Amino acid sequence: MSEVPARLPLEWIAASLKRERGRAGLSLSELAKRAGIAKSTLSQLEAASGNPSMETLWALAVALGVPFSALVESPAPAVRVVRAGEGPAVRSEQSSYLASLLSACPPGARRDLYAVSLEPGSVRDSAPHIPGTVEHLVVGAGRVVAGPRGETVELGPGDYMSYRGDVPHSYEALAAGTRFVLVMQHV
Repeated sequence: MSEVPARLPLEWIAASLKRERGRAGLSLSELAKRAGIAKSTLSQLEAASGNPSMETLWALAVALGVPFSALVESPAPAVRVVRAGEGPAVRSEQSSYLASLLSACPPGARRDLYAVSLEPGSVRDSAPHIPGTVEHLVVGAGRVVAGPRGETVELGPGDYMSYRGDVPHSYEALAAGTRFVLVMQHV
């Protein structure tokens, strides 16, 4: 498997964390506690240092009550093209899961769009996202078992499914080169 470097825009993440923490009216200590992470880790992230995992960023997004994309997306130009293999990408600590944010919700809308690559050999377990989240998944290549715990379904190229994202769920590649598009709809 070739390694795709995760490109984390640390300055964007730092600014987004500070902005969202301020909007939520939370102290550094309170946000760290709600997210289940060390205060020092959050302090480093807000200082644009460290190497946050997907799990840490998801925990912070849930604790803040915002979509994941609110923490990692850059300001968008009028016309935006994301070439394959480019864009903000975050790698999981649990598996070979790599998610690249393609499009975040514009103001008033509540959906994010991701291109995901996943290799066999490990399962990407996902904690519940913010309440009301629904995930839509379309497989482009390979095979994946995905869905809520106890309700996973095997999917192949062209298959689509939707399921609650505000409950524990998982993704597991069954074939090398598995790729899918994931739309997260936030109510």
